[in-house]
Amino acid sequence: MSSAAPTAPDAAPDQAVLAAGRLPRRLSPARLLTTVSRHRTGVTVGLLFVALAGWLTHGLWPDPAARVLALNPADQALYEWFLAVDARALLGDFDLLTDRLNAPDGVNLMTNTTVIALGILLAPVTLLLGAPVTFALLALANLAGTAVAWYLLFTRTLGAHRVAAALGAALCGFSPGMVSQTNSHLHMTAQWLVPVIVWLVVRLLRAADPAGRATTGPDPAARAAAGDAVDRRQALAGRPDHRRIVSSAVGLAAAVTAQVFIGEEVLFLCALTLLVMAVTYAVTDPGLARRALPGFAAGMVLAAGLALLVLAWPLWFQFAGPQGVADGMFSPHYFSADLRSWWTVSPLSVVGSDEAARLTTGPAEYNTFLGWPLLLVTTGCAVWLGRRPLAVACVVGALAMGALSLGPRVVLDGERTAVPGPYTLLSGLPVVDGALPMRFALAALPLIATLLVLAADRALRGTGRARRLVPAAVGVALLPLLPAPLPTAARPPVPEFVTAGHWRQCVEPGGVLVPVPLATPQEPWPMRWATAADAAFGMPEGFFIGPYGRDGTAAMGTYKLPTSALLTEVAKRGGQPVIGDQQRRQAAKDADFWGASCVALAVDTPHADSLRGTLEQLYGPSTRIADAWIWRV
Repeated sequence: MSSAAPTAPDAAPDQAVLAAGRLPRRLSPARLLTTVSRHRTGVTVGLLFVALAGWLTHGLWPDPAARVLALNPADQALYEWFLAVDARALLGDFDLLTDRLNAPDGVNLMTNTTVIALGILLAPVTLLLGAPVTFALLALANLAGTAVAWYLLFTRTLGAHRVAAALGAALCGFSPGMVSQTNSHLHMTAQWLVPVIVWLVVRLLRAADPAGRATTGPDPAARAAAGDAVDRRQALAGRPDHRRIVSSAVGLAAAVTAQVFIGEEVLFLCALTLLVMAVTYAVTDPGLARRALPGFAAGMVLAAGLALLVLAWPLWFQFAGPQGVADGMFSPHYFSADLRSWWTVSPLSVVGSDEAARLTTGPAEYNTFLGWPLLLVTTGCAVWLGRRPLAVACVVGALAMGALSLGPRVVLDGERTAVPGPYTLLSGLPVVDGALPMRFALAALPLIATLLVLAADRALRGTGRARRLVPAAVGVALLPLLPAPLPTAARPPVPEFVTAGHWRQCVEPGGVLVPVPLATPQEPWPMRWATAADAAFGMPEGFFIGPYGRDGTAAMGTYKLPTSALLTEVAKRGGQPVIGDQQRRQAAKDADFWGASCVALAVDTPHADSLRGTLEQLYGPSTRIADAWIWRV
């Protein structure tokens, strides 16, 4: 990377060689303190972001295994199971088609939102402390990490004033959408690679511009201070910086590949937004487009090719492999943003109202709740910035993503109108139908933040009333969005039969244990048994996405076998059903289909006596082990 610092024209060549060849000095505590002091503002901002994320998720601590996010406990149970399965990669026991759920068919992990990369990265934490601890750490780290990553992008690539960058990064990391998605959607909050992808794309663009003027920063002085100046020799030669194009492409391929195994939906939203911005930028600055297009296109083709070398098989496995699905299962009509929600404050904000919750589908989807103060200030900032290419690209991108969030038909105050939404143009396209329309709003938030950063930076570098007025207006607009801590609740303990390892007395590791009642998408609680055992055993049915819809389309969970349906009914209503030879033969057949070694019932299960009586009629006398009855089948 070329240095932005000028070289003294009268420096002696031998002195320059000696200086370049000096070995780095040993890192001493004094030098470390000097380095931290030099970056004390950035370190302080980062610590504040960590503190805010810790405050929001403090309800899960100090014992994450005893607490649960109260607004979405079912998805938390699912993601903790994902983390337990991912952690088995450290034990050499991992496959993209896992047999630890939905026995005997298994579950395609690529088809599900499994955060594989994060699960493997934090496998030591999961195996040592448990998946609930890993989940709580990721809930905190995703919020703080995303904010820090955007702060670095704003300060180092955009060259923005630190105060302006901190305000914008706070919106990116702690917006209503990010806070609500923290209710168990780890794949949506892990957005800290998005600024890295954006930086690599910008770096590639600057390297591809022979004139050396490809830039998005606020002003040339700030860009030089940030160390992003293009090598003057390349500019004078009138040719792109091919080495930097290649290195940017390689880095971009690596970041995209990693994001696929963290959250594909976030990557899709990022790519679509960058495409809209690139087209807008080309229209507003045709000179840059003509100069940079050949080198930029070549770099993007190289990045795509390198990424496909790694991703071709996993993506095939996702869409066409065993237990894979090629379609989405969520209705875009149901998951459409209400137009009124855009100027409403989130119920998860300190000043929010629970009444506003009716404007969305659930507490994990407050993606559009920005409030009218922020919308007004953003509009004013956009007008004040004028026709600057980056500002125009951000405005167009934010409007496009916001419009797509409205879905196929515009919904206003809970009423579906006859007005078609722009999403209709994309509906039915491959990949697109797997994304929920209301989540397109998440892609608009960094663009809104960038507009605020550009305006605040311009004001802080200028003089007059705007120097104080604009940053103050941005801060005031963000105040109503200040989030409140996420609600948590106590979680029921996992039976000692599992936590103490007694399950090994009735099923070999890797075998199939049937908890009663069986896990379902609506009540996945028995999956916590497998999570507590580090997914060392499998179980039938469960909470996952698989090809069990009509004609093999995507569906949540699978169909119930007769014995499972019978036990579920008893678990709901109690009582003793009539069991005959037909039911016993069916029970044996179902257990054989599942490949089950053992059926287990915790003693504190609701209607435990009714379930025990039913199971004894089906499988014979029970055996008590710790706090569970078991039947070897």
